[in-house]
Formats: sequence, structure tokens, C-alpha cells
Amino acid sequence: MKIAVAGGTGTVGRYVVEAAQQRGHDVVALTRGNGVDVLEGVGILKAIADADVVIDTLNATTLSTQRAIEFFDTATRNLLQAEAQAGTQHHITLSIVGIDTIDTSYYAGKLAQERLVEGSRVPHTIARAGQFHEFAEQIAAQATLGPVTLVPRTLTRPVAAREVGQHLVSVAESGPVGRAPDLLGPRDESLSDMVRRMFAHDGTRRPVIELRLPGAYGRGLASGKLRGSPHGTSGLVTFDEWLRSDHEGA
Repeated sequence: MKIAVAGGTGTVGRYVVEAAQQRGHDVVALTRGNGVDVLEGVGILKAIADADVVIDTLNATTLSTQRAIEFFDTATRNLLQAEAQAGTQHHITLSIVGIDTIDTSYYAGKLAQERLVEGSRVPHTIARAGQFHEFAEQIAAQATLGPVTLVPRTLTRPVAAREVGQHLVSVAESGPVGRAPDLLGPRDESLSDMVRRMFAHDGTRRPVIELRLPGAYGRGLASGKLRGSPHGTSGLVTFDEWLRSDHEGA
């Protein structure tokens, strides 16, 4: 099978590429380095011409509702248009568990993306996953102000990005089903506690202060909805196990 991966060098995309190659699939990463600009609609059709599956792991770092919707709308429309022309038989979108009632900020973009995929003519699967263990690193990098790190109150059930990548390849091998079972991590966590444990593991001496963000976005983060449903598929790697492995570069 030939698999095209949009965002193939990103947090999850690189693990999709790795898992697909390990399973013997032919893989092409849709990246600017390979002459593809998904947002500009450049090079997509040529890159996916003989691909059986396109897996979309593209991501944007923004809390702006407008920018999130614009990003995911543009990228998804360009991919789906090229896939319709190429006759692609399976489009897979990576999304996030529990966001249905959090239609604001970044999650508004993901919900808009899901609606586009569901309404397209391309056979598809939407594969939702929990927040990644790697999210703790990203938040720590973005939310450190001077001597402290401010972390939004977030209740989650995180999963390792490597397991998400493996899951997406399994979804590709199974064919389009509309909606795949959600992939969740093995344990409930709070983001602030994850960051504290990461700092302790790294030897970083910095206070972590948990803040309740205002508005619908903040309520959604703190509500526990991002822990998803207990009926999903569970990953195996806990956050602490991830700290002792991938986080050290192993």
C-alpha cells in the first residue's frame, strides 16, 4: 500500500511514516521539502497520484478561533480536492477526543475540519485521539514566564504520539469506516501535574502554577471532556513511561 502523510515531519506524522515503513508500506511525506505546500495547494495532486491512502496529521499552533478554522479549512479543502481528482480511496483525519461541545479556539478548527471530511465525496475515516504526552513539553515551552510556568487547568487522558502514529497506520490498513474508535491513553491526568513530573524528571527547578482559563475554551479544558469516552481503545504507554523513553530521545 502507498500512504501519503500530510505533516509527515510533525509530532505525530513522523511516527506515522516510521510505523508505515516498518510494516512494509510505500510512504511519501507531503512536506515543503518534497515540493508540496498543502496550504497553497501546490504539488499535492502529483504527490498523491498513486497513493492508496492520505493521512492528514497537519497542525497549527493557535488559540484564535478564526485562524484555526482558516488553517484547517484551507488545508483540508486542498487535500480533499486533490484526492477527488486523483481517485484516492481513503482519507484519514486525525482529530481530538471530547471536543464536540468545545466549538471554540483551536477545537473549532478541528470540528470544522471534521465536518468538511464528513461532507466530502472521498471515502474517509476520522480518527480521534487523546492529547499527546508531548503536549506537556509544548505547553512548558509556550507558557513559561520568567521564573514560573503557567499551565491551564486541563483534565486529559494522554497518549504517546508514537502510539497514535501506529494507530493511524492500522486505520489505513483497515479501510474507510467513517469514524474509528477513539484512542485514549492508559490513565487520567491533569496537565499541570504532567508538567511538574516532567520538570522533576529533567531536574528543572521551576514552580508550576495551574490557572483556570476563562470562557468556553477554559471550561472545556477543565471539564474532563477531553478524557473522552471509556469505550475507546486504550494505549499502553503511561506518561511516566514516556518520560523515561521518548522524552530522553530513546
